[in-house]
Formats: sequence, structure tokens, C-alpha cells
Amino acid sequence: MESTSKRMSLAEAVRQNIADGQVVFVGGFGQCIPFAVGHEIIRQRRKELTLCRSGADILFDLLIAAGTTRKVIAGYVGNPGIGLAHAFRRAVQSGEIEVEDWTNFSLVLRLHAGALGIPYIPTATLIGGDMPDHVDVRSIQCPFTGEVLRAVPALRPDVAIVHAQRADEDGNVQLFGLAGDTLEGALASRRIIATVEEIVPRSVIRQMPDRTVFPGFRVAAVAHVPWGAYPSYVDGYYTRDEQAYGEWDELARSDERLSTYIDADIRRVEGFAETMSRIDKQRLDALRETRRRLPAVSYTHLRAHETRHDLVCRLLLE
Repeated sequence: MESTSKRMSLAEAVRQNIADGQVVFVGGFGQCIPFAVGHEIIRQRRKELTLCRSGADILFDLLIAAGTTRKVIAGYVGNPGIGLAHAFRRAVQSGEIEVEDWTNFSLVLRLHAGALGIPYIPTATLIGGDMPDHVDVRSIQCPFTGEVLRAVPALRPDVAIVHAQRADEDGNVQLFGLAGDTLEGALASRRIIATVEEIVPRSVIRQMPDRTVFPGFRVAAVAHVPWGAYPSYVDGYYTRDEQAYGEWDELARSDERLSTYIDADIRRVEGFAETMSRIDKQRLDALRETRRRLPAVSYTHLRAHETRHDLVCRLLLE
């Protein structure tokens, strides 16, 4: 039987699937932000990329500081809970990057249209205010009611980078917890690169088929990268490193310090595992210990026929 395995190293996944000048959707919503993939993009010195998502974390700031980025399409870019994305701000003010500014909701609609395979989607948003003067939206009339709406164009990135809890070798990816626009963005993309905390047997995936958010036939590559979303969090595995986000706020204020960090801790190391090895073990252990423990973190104990309501009730009782 011909192998269906999509498993490969992270370096090979990026080498095969991300080229200079492409549009890259960056997954994650508070949790599961694909920092490991971002590091590898920097390590392989990709450039002229267009980064997109509705609300962007400091991974955008890092990729911009490393010189990978030509354009940003987003509704928000910042350091969540802290403040500004300093490298992003400097790059915009200097004209180094172009910014296409949408509202969070309208950008999700663009990705949703891309995932549906339609050229645009009608909406009642972007009718007031001045944003319609700065983005490519058109007025349309509903053929059923005559109501005047806005049409926002579909967005179809070349590649999506995502992180999740687990997958099997065939690339069937299962995600638990907050997803934000990750599903729309990834499914709108022409290919998906996924990193996961665990590679599990096919039989485990089949126990909970409803949690497979990206089926293997839509995934170009899957790589096993524990801590692949650090310093963001992964539900059931580790919590967000608040200290790291605070440290980034200070680091990103200086081009010189930021450049030194990128060279020393990303470009001159062999991979994300080596970057993580430089972080104090007790600090990482504390992130695991303080995270609310879910029964059986691998989720293999859950019954396939269980409804979401049943699951919530049983977890509360436990």
C-alpha cells in the first residue's frame, strides 16, 4: 500500500511549502500560535512574504523584525495584554512594509469566502465609517430583498501555518480550545503546514472524528514539535508565558537588541528544540504545573459519540 504519511521535519515542511513572495496565513488565537514555524521561516531566510490574519500576535512582530515581510493584511497587530508591536510600528512608519487594514470581522469574512470557494461574500458591515474608502469593497443589492450590502473579496492565502494539540501521520489534525479565525484561514489556503504537540496513532484520531478540523488530504505537511506554540499557550498542555510577552515588549523597542536576539537564538541554532533548550527548565515546568489539568491530556479517554454538552458536563463533574 502506498504511504499516505504527511509527517516530515519542520525544516523540510517549510523548505517544500513556503517560497519567497507568498501570502501566508498565520494561525492561532491566543493559543496555538505557530512560533516554531515562524522561527524556521526566519532560519531559512524567506523574504517578501505577505502575512495575514484578523488579530495578530507578536509572531508578526518577530517575522517583520527578521526582514521576512513585505506586506501585512490584518485587523489588529500588537502584543496582547501588553501593548504595541514595536517592530511592526517602526516598519510601517519607515515605509518598509505595506499594510492593508481591515476590521477583524471583515477579514474573517474574506477568509470564510476563500474557504467556501466563492469570489466574494455579502455583508451588512463596512457600510458606515471611512474604512470602505481605503479597502476594496463594493456596494451590491440583494436580489431577494433589494437591501444594499457590501461585498468583500475572498482571501486565498498560498499557505497556512498552524499549531494544534495532535495529529496522525496522515496529517489529520485535531484542535481543542479557542480557534479564532484559524479554521477559516487555513481552509481558505491552498496548502497547510501543521506542527503539533503529539503525533498519535490513526486509531486515536478516529475515536473523536468531530475534532479533526483539518483532514489529511488538505494538509501538506505535519511536524512533531513539542512546545511549538511557545510562548503562547496550548489548551491542555501549557499556559502562556506572561513573562516572555513582557520581555518581548522591552526587547522589541530596540532594533539592535532585537537583531542580536534573532541572530543568536534563531538563525544560529539548528532548530526550535535548541531554542527551547536555552529556556530554564523550571520556568517551563511551572507553565505545565499551573495550567488547569484536563483529565487525560491526550483526550484518548473521550468517547466518540459524546456530544459537546455531554463532554462539558462530565468534565465539570470530574
